[in-house]
Amino acid sequence: MPLSRLAQQFADEIRQHDWSDAPYRADRAGHRREDDIRNRRSVPQLTPAETNTIRMNVMWVTAQVLLYNDPNLDVYEFAEACGVDTRTASGRPRSGAITAGLRAAIGGGPARPGTFDEQ
Repeated sequence: MPLSRLAQQFADEIRQHDWSDAPYRADRAGHRREDDIRNRRSVPQLTPAETNTIRMNVMWVTAQVLLYNDPNLDVYEFAEACGVDTRTASGRPRSGAITAGLRAAIGGGPARPGTFDEQ
């Protein structure tokens, strides 16, 4: 099933953003390091693995809210649309690795945003 318009827009923003210096400065939406003026390029840069971890965490936080509001959200499709790698080195889907980052409510289903156990 295709992503909702809102989910696709979140994914587009997450994928487009350059997360490689995210812990070191606040940026506008759509930041791209190559567009920085010279003195801004001197900000430390994360490794590719660290950058991907930031992107994955942003995807999970966004997916938590989307899934709570749309139980039909395909979290793997959303993760892929965000630019998060959802496959193993051999190309197989990662079993449970993407959904493991989402909070479930007691009794099942996604936890209400901003809580750990309420629906």
